[in-house]
Amino acid sequence: MTDARRSSHPAPPPRRARTRSRIRLLCGFTAALLAVSAPVVLPQTAHAATARQVERLDRGLTSTPTGSGNLVSWRWLATDPDNVAFNVYRGAVRLTPTPLTTSTNYLDAGAPDSADYTVRAVVDGVEQASSEAALKFRSGYLDVPISPPAGGTTPDGVAYTYEANDASTGDLDGDGRLDLVLKWQPTNAKDNSQSGYTGNTIVDGIRLDGTRLWRIDLGRNIRSGAHYTQFQVYDYDGDGRAEVAMKTADGTRDGTGTVIGNASADHRNTSGYVLTGPEFLTMFHGQTGRAMGTVDYVPARGTVSSWGDSYGNRVDRFLAGTAYLDGARPSLIMARGYYTRTVIAAWDWRDGRFTRRWTFDTNSSTNVGKGYDGQGNHALSIADVDADGRDEIAYGAMTVDDNGSGLWTTRLGHGDAGHLGDLDPARPGLEYFKVSEDKTKPGSWLADARTGQILWQTASGADNGRGVAGDIYAGSPGAEAWSSSDTTLRSAAGASLGREPSSTNFLSWWDGDTVRELLDGTHIDKYGTSGDTRLLTGAGVSSNNTTKATPALSGDLLGDWREEVVWRTNDNTALRVYSTPHPTTTRITTLLHDTQYRTALAWQNTAYNQPPHPGFFIGAGMPTPPRPTRPPPGSPPCSTTPSTAPPSPGRT
Repeated sequence: MTDARRSSHPAPPPRRARTRSRIRLLCGFTAALLAVSAPVVLPQTAHAATARQVERLDRGLTSTPTGSGNLVSWRWLATDPDNVAFNVYRGAVRLTPTPLTTSTNYLDAGAPDSADYTVRAVVDGVEQASSEAALKFRSGYLDVPISPPAGGTTPDGVAYTYEANDASTGDLDGDGRLDLVLKWQPTNAKDNSQSGYTGNTIVDGIRLDGTRLWRIDLGRNIRSGAHYTQFQVYDYDGDGRAEVAMKTADGTRDGTGTVIGNASADHRNTSGYVLTGPEFLTMFHGQTGRAMGTVDYVPARGTVSSWGDSYGNRVDRFLAGTAYLDGARPSLIMARGYYTRTVIAAWDWRDGRFTRRWTFDTNSSTNVGKGYDGQGNHALSIADVDADGRDEIAYGAMTVDDNGSGLWTTRLGHGDAGHLGDLDPARPGLEYFKVSEDKTKPGSWLADARTGQILWQTASGADNGRGVAGDIYAGSPGAEAWSSSDTTLRSAAGASLGREPSSTNFLSWWDGDTVRELLDGTHIDKYGTSGDTRLLTGAGVSSNNTTKATPALSGDLLGDWREEVVWRTNDNTALRVYSTPHPTTTRITTLLHDTQYRTALAWQNTAYNQPPHPGFFIGAGMPTPPRPTRPPPGSPPCSTTPSTAPPSPGRT
């Protein structure tokens, strides 16, 4: 395939001209258009606007016991007008004397946890149709039943079973309710640096009631571990249903039982690595798990040693993401390598087939010698860093522009963690916080996300394995940042604020204020200058990925804008979803309709999982949250056209 790289790229507007809110505007459409994904327009300045496809969602209504009643919580959708109000019903009884206008949650004091709830929007004084019934989070959580695959034995006689690992989310069947996609990892999964056979990686599509839609077995020619399978769940063709994309190989069995490639091939060597044989990229149907299209994976492994070692560690370091490269529709990002050579391929899935948009290669003549090699992280981030309406890929110490050309590199090398968002609201644009593994480089640094200009940094001298940035302390404006090798919490400007938090892992908006909480292992804590306060301890659950101690998934999945956390139960028979029991008076449009946040949920499972950040600042002292604006009546709708072409057959 040839690249469809654009030959020119418009210069970004001056930073002083950008709006701080990075507001997402909706294209006009009526209720009749709600059967397809709703597009969103994102003007970063007064003169730049492009339509962005987002999901058609239901209210995501939940009911969570608080000890004194039930907290009923729902989504404020991007399709709702600014002045929408809501009535809450328990059964047929309306609980709200007047429609609610200041929040999207309601505490029903004294109600039993068995109570049934619905909510109705009120637009210009007219009550709309009822929502779906609330999901009941009895005991504070909702269990989604799951079934572990059967274990097995490797060729060298080692037995293994399965544990639920990373998860993602998307509307697989087009009903407006998010579903889950779960990766099952064998107990003998390996880091790339470790030799040995592994069991197969298994991926399930699951409704929230536990119905398994399909099961995909990636087969023996895909090794199991954190760096091998990065799966993306997103509606790439705009038909209202999410697809699932991942790397496949000879022997992969799709959700209908059809085998991709050669079913009898075994490309494993005696050390358990897979260093020969074909590599594929497959797009699976979200509702059935059927392989709709398969192409060769880009880049091919080529000579193993050219990636940095000869035994198979660095050649199989994969990253994946989803980006709005044209400003309107999502594209699939699949990548290989970050210690030495890096190759990133951008794919469109349209009309039932793959088309490669562009390929970025640090070995290409346009990139050699510019310092893009060896700059990758164990994860990536996606955002419109230059405010031109199109997304870029922050790959670590470098960023690739929406057209596949290098945007900037700091040449500060590889690291384990990065955070991209509006971390310093006193500055225009977005910022990027990163930690470094190289002991000769700064331990951590904050950069302007558009230019890569270093704004502040900490001392070198350590392999700084973890780092976090988010507004966890109301006593300092903007986000705070901290890392494993530093000894202090730092302000958005890099100044010392004193005591570090007790964990250096994930974040969660959990209680009633806009300051974010600490998510680590199986608990959530609130930061305090003299000590952290425990807000939640998960019951009977386990975290994933050994010392990384990450949840299966965390983000704004249901209810209002606060975030749910999903852990696996200790016996791997359920995904236990926790939702906050704390009321809030802050009303923010569902973060699922902020495309920077939504794509962050899609790449969260990639390698070393990182928490999502929206495209605007949420925290202490924040202004009125940005709100999608509906065009005036009579404006023409701008929406993507669902594909009507039959899907192409999978490779057999």
